[in-house]
Amino acid sequence: MLNSKRRRIAAIGATAVLLTISVLAGCSDSKPATGKEGTDAKETPKLTALTYWTAMAGAAAQTMKSYSEMAAYQEVEKATGVKVEFQHPPQGQDAEQFNLMLTSGKLPDIIEYHWTGFPGGPEKAVKDGRIVKLNDYIDKYAPNLKKILATNPDWKKQVMTDDGSIIGFPFLRGDKKLQVFKGPVLRQDWMDKLQLKTPTTIDEWYNVLKAFKEKDPNGNGKADEIPLIITKAELDGSGAFIGAFDTVNGYYQEGGKVKYGPIQPQFKQFLTLMNKWYKEGLIDKDYAATDGKLLDAKVTSSQLGSLITNTGGGIGKYMGLMKDKDPKFRLTGAPYPVLKAGDKQIFGQMDFAFNGRGAAVSTSNKNPIETVKWLDYAYGADGHMAFNFGTEGVSYKLENGYPKYTDDIMKNKDGLPIATALARHNRAGWDGAFVQDLRYFEQYVALPEQQESVKLWSIPTNEKKMPLVTPTKEESGKYASLMTDINTYKDEMYNKFVMGAEPLDNFDNYVKQLQSMGIDEAIKIQQAALERYNKRQ
Repeated sequence: MLNSKRRRIAAIGATAVLLTISVLAGCSDSKPATGKEGTDAKETPKLTALTYWTAMAGAAAQTMKSYSEMAAYQEVEKATGVKVEFQHPPQGQDAEQFNLMLTSGKLPDIIEYHWTGFPGGPEKAVKDGRIVKLNDYIDKYAPNLKKILATNPDWKKQVMTDDGSIIGFPFLRGDKKLQVFKGPVLRQDWMDKLQLKTPTTIDEWYNVLKAFKEKDPNGNGKADEIPLIITKAELDGSGAFIGAFDTVNGYYQEGGKVKYGPIQPQFKQFLTLMNKWYKEGLIDKDYAATDGKLLDAKVTSSQLGSLITNTGGGIGKYMGLMKDKDPKFRLTGAPYPVLKAGDKQIFGQMDFAFNGRGAAVSTSNKNPIETVKWLDYAYGADGHMAFNFGTEGVSYKLENGYPKYTDDIMKNKDGLPIATALARHNRAGWDGAFVQDLRYFEQYVALPEQQESVKLWSIPTNEKKMPLVTPTKEESGKYASLMTDINTYKDEMYNKFVMGAEPLDNFDNYVKQLQSMGIDEAIKIQQAALERYNKRQ
């Protein structure tokens, strides 16, 4: 076990979540038992190893080949005596490899995945005999997680399926401030040079983008500036710009009624704006083909004036990379724009407390009880500290009870960005089977620009956001088939409308085509799923 002093201090957290975990964990935060309940330990083989399948985060992949190299898991191994053999699919191939793994029937002991995206929903994974329903196991053998869910009923509602099943040890954002981390970002040094004010409306954004294009803010004497880029991933994951028209690029709800944004009249208004900006060269002409590496290059070569990005993996990363290359380089968050000054901001990026990711116990696991106890360790006081802060004295030091990251993370001698340095020690920077601590974020977004961005991006109410609903086993096949074709067509037409390859006068025909492809039926499935979600206890 980790030392008792650390246990006592860890329980005096500055955040509500750690207080919750520490108080609730009590004496239950103990080393997992090695024998099965009700059996003689001599007759039960000691659990010494587990196989664990999970995708590897990009920040971690830069410095390690396996999560077994991460300090957090090494700390847990010391405390529990259980060694973990991680199985990581190649970067970007987790969905494909996940399906191949299930097809092969050769399952590891633990599978960590976004189970809400499983065809037919997570309940189907249980009914198909892939993973184990964990309700009874958690009730009997996971006191830390059990008490956390009992004291946070909204978290429990999100974690459960429509049928009331818990299928995995969940990733939980322990504070609402952790649920917002993405939004519009501007080159503040360009804004200052051109004496521009931060835009709040669509018209003000237009004026800023025009200035970026025409007034040579990067000062190289060439008209090479790219005022704005909006990639598909950012359009799907954020309400920036499209939210100003009171819609989204997917499903949302109004008064309990599900709507599909891309067929609404407001979506045509949004497309009209994007088409106008694209024609005028205000949007990157290559936005559809820009991947992460190309985006990085455009930002760090002082070509790009604005984008939608994360506060840590965007503002923090780029300002760190450009600190020596261009000391004047500065990024700042901007409010989600509205159509008219004074309009209410409704749509913005906001993750759920539970994002759908969980560590499930597979049906191939021969030691489910011991595995559940091992997984539960992360939800106790010591495990919480390991997964959020790493190793005391190495990656953090306690200062008046506050776990403060050391220079190995904040001022890495090898020049690693905070996100990359942090990943060598813990999983706080992305997700996993643990409760994320606000105190990680307070240090991760240490720059004033980052802190201000989160405040601005937290303003939208997101009152129309759809919860993480799931179709039934019977609905899932039909829904998946419908949405595969619908999304392909919708994305294709989005680019055509924006780039001018398809006249906006054909929007009504586009809507009719989506209706002929079954969008109304898909909406009904989503409606039924929303009603089931609202009935969860």
